[in-house]
Amino acid sequence: MNEFVNVLPAFLLVLVRVLAFFAVLPFYGHRTVPNTFKIGLGFFLALTMIFTLDAPVIVVDATYYLLIFKEALVGLVVGLIAMVLLYAIQIAGGLIDYSMGFMIANVMDPQTGAQTPLTGSFLYTFALLFMLLVDGHHLLLDGIYYSYTFVPMDQVFLPFGQGDVIQYIATTFNAMFIVAFQMAFPIVGSLFLVDVGLGMVSRAVPQMNVFVVGMPLKILVGLLLLTVFMGVFFMIVQRLFDQIILAMRTLLQLLGGV
Repeated sequence: MNEFVNVLPAFLLVLVRVLAFFAVLPFYGHRTVPNTFKIGLGFFLALTMIFTLDAPVIVVDATYYLLIFKEALVGLVVGLIAMVLLYAIQIAGGLIDYSMGFMIANVMDPQTGAQTPLTGSFLYTFALLFMLLVDGHHLLLDGIYYSYTFVPMDQVFLPFGQGDVIQYIATTFNAMFIVAFQMAFPIVGSLFLVDVGLGMVSRAVPQMNVFVVGMPLKILVGLLLLTVFMGVFFMIVQRLFDQIILAMRTLLQLLGGV
């Protein structure tokens, strides 16, 4: 009984970090996943981790509340970095929809509660299924466990004011737009050539209504290109998952001062 009481403060710190991860982590933080499932999974995961980690003896005092805040901040920031990189798929879908003319018909995203592009939601769903296929959700759980290697439990303050941390977060946001552009460029570039061809046709045949012909033509060409693009898309998503794991580990190293 005394041993359980001694471990309880450290267990609560682990639970806070795990639940903070689950709040924003891809797939686990989805709004359609019941909160009871998140809390239950976080509880059993924290219960498993507390007996495998070399947890120090935590004393409940004024510093303990700072540790709780720090644990929640670690989980939220690292999980948010992973979510930001994964949202590159939504941005790529928005660029594709803008070229195809689908921006006039958005759908409601259950994850954010905001309107998202049709192609973005389509590609994002396939990316999540692909993540389950390659055991990416297990790698995210490994990231939660090995986060204590870089940011120990008894570390009170996080170096958010250092230039390296701020620069890396800005670089990660930049990488999100670069990946989105790489995903959307094949289809957007091809649709741009369709626009150029329609412009040449409109100059050669002024009687033809380009706006009436161009819209269904761009949708047809875009859908055909999208079927061809799916193989390349999964290759990019595989690299994106590797980049997500690397970004989480690098940010943890910077936060832990490793």
